[in-house]
Amino acid sequence: MSSNDAPRHGPPRHGPGRRPGAPPRPLRELRRPEPATPSTAPVAHQRASLPLIGLRYVLPAVVVLAGLVAMAFGTDVSLEGGAGLVSAGLAIWFINWLFRIGAAGDAERDDEERAREYFDRHGRWPDES
Repeated sequence: MSSNDAPRHGPPRHGPGRRPGAPPRPLRELRRPEPATPSTAPVAHQRASLPLIGLRYVLPAVVVLAGLVAMAFGTDVSLEGGAGLVSAGLAIWFINWLFRIGAAGDAERDDEERAREYFDRHGRWPDES
């Protein structure tokens, strides 16, 4: 018995809820956008929580401030160490900034995809009257 002659288990598969002779549905009908919940809403539209504000702004500021305090001692070692701490604080801030820029780009792409789906359904762009 070859692999093509193997008995099938269960009914033949024709897609979810489809009968064997039905014409195929267009792809746009198969995909239904899920409603936005707080966990799936775009990042740009969510309010930042207190720990997130601490990570974005307070932590880099504290590290930079520690570096400035270390630099205030005036020795060669404290100047170099303080400069390293200031650089680390700025790096934390820039990494957070880059992540937010990337997340905003994802939200813009999602908005564009929703607008294209609207255009496919209605034949006009959502912002047109």
